[in-house]
Amino acid sequence: MRKIFFILLFLIAVWVLNAQDTLHLTLEEAVTLARRQSPQAVAARHQYRASYWNWRSFKADYLPSFSFSSNSSLNRSISPVTMPDGSDSFVQRNQLLNDGMFTVNQNIAFLGGNIYMRTGLQRLDVFSDNQISFKSTPVVVGYSQNLFGYNYLKWNKRIEPVRYEHARKQYGETLELVASAAAMRFFQLATAQSNFQSATYNYTNADTLYRYAQGRYEIGTITENEMLQLEINYLSEQTNRLNARIEMDDRILDIRSFLGITDNIVIVAEISHEVPQFIVPLEEALSFAHQNSPDTEQFYLRKLQSESVVANAKASRGFKADLYLEFGLSQTDPSFSNVYSNPLNSQLISLGIRIPILDWGVGDGRVEVAKSNLEKVKIELSQAQTDFDANVMKLVKQFNLQADKVDIARRTNERAQRRNEVAYRLYLLGKSSILDLNAAIAEKDNSQRSYIRELQNYWSLYYGLRSITGWDFENGRQIVPPFE
Repeated sequence: MRKIFFILLFLIAVWVLNAQDTLHLTLEEAVTLARRQSPQAVAARHQYRASYWNWRSFKADYLPSFSFSSNSSLNRSISPVTMPDGSDSFVQRNQLLNDGMFTVNQNIAFLGGNIYMRTGLQRLDVFSDNQISFKSTPVVVGYSQNLFGYNYLKWNKRIEPVRYEHARKQYGETLELVASAAAMRFFQLATAQSNFQSATYNYTNADTLYRYAQGRYEIGTITENEMLQLEINYLSEQTNRLNARIEMDDRILDIRSFLGITDNIVIVAEISHEVPQFIVPLEEALSFAHQNSPDTEQFYLRKLQSESVVANAKASRGFKADLYLEFGLSQTDPSFSNVYSNPLNSQLISLGIRIPILDWGVGDGRVEVAKSNLEKVKIELSQAQTDFDANVMKLVKQFNLQADKVDIARRTNERAQRRNEVAYRLYLLGKSSILDLNAAIAEKDNSQRSYIRELQNYWSLYYGLRSITGWDFENGRQIVPPFE
């Protein structure tokens, strides 16, 4: 009865598998899907897009801007007004003021100031006296400048290009890391499927041996101990097969979620036993890593930001001055046709200064703190650069040996499969013990898992090197992600 139950369970599982669509997936196809539609890749794409528009906004700060502004105000109120004799009197106001202005602005990064030019027109309607007057400003040119202060325009011009370059390289690195994660899940599924196939194979053999042993036990050619051991093997393989099926289903769900596949389909990992054969030169890998890794840009960005903080702290202490210059033409007239005739000159010059007399060392303290933080950052970056180079060298050395390890694992797996077949036949012929057979089965299963694990390690190192160096060593070209 128990055997019938397991047969029915197996038939139901087969029917469920056949009822679902099956996707046979190679590693290359899994990586392509991951780069295109996995949640991690989509998030990286949006993050890079945000960085791109931040970069565009930064560049716009250094280009001329052209704007139009307009304002209308109606004033119907009673307000106090100072009369010519110095006395105050309440006067009823009933007027409408309309104005419009075009302005062109240009930031001067080298000086940290702003130059502008504007032209405008105002119209004043006084309803109580039924009067209309106009005021024109045909042209006004002005310049504002903070003297001896922190020039954020100059520092942003140094920092923002590095920040954008870091985002661009980080996007490329993320896509390669997504490929590495896809490869890991692909081989996890391949391992689970291999375990299920091995468990099914072992279960079939254990069933055959158990039936065979029952006949031999009845005629007294094997002991009861050996008969019980074969029954235990048979029951254990049933459990192993059920557990392997659960693990395989979990891995299918995991890779479907990672690849962004929403359909309820069965995924079968199709393993390629061929791996690219090439050697990565250590010096070239280090050179490409320094050129293309976002970590290098991050190191430089942190240094620039710390230097900017020091400059800001120095500018915040001591003497400060603000300069404002404006030159232009203006005219007023009750008639619009005359408001632009014979305009009058207008000039405005403003210079404000601030000199701290006593701040109890607050300014100097901020400068020293900023300097200490800068030195701390330099030390940290030096250590980070050393660790980065060591990581690159370790990856290169491991990768250059991994193809040989894959080949050794493949040959070991082939020999273990062959030994298991021989051990099985020898036991049927009564020429080996159950212990030898169990050892051959365990060795077969372990070598198969070890082989897939070495393949997984190879492709993990393969994409890890691509991500950290930004270079395709297999084809000898730089990795250029699809910037949209």
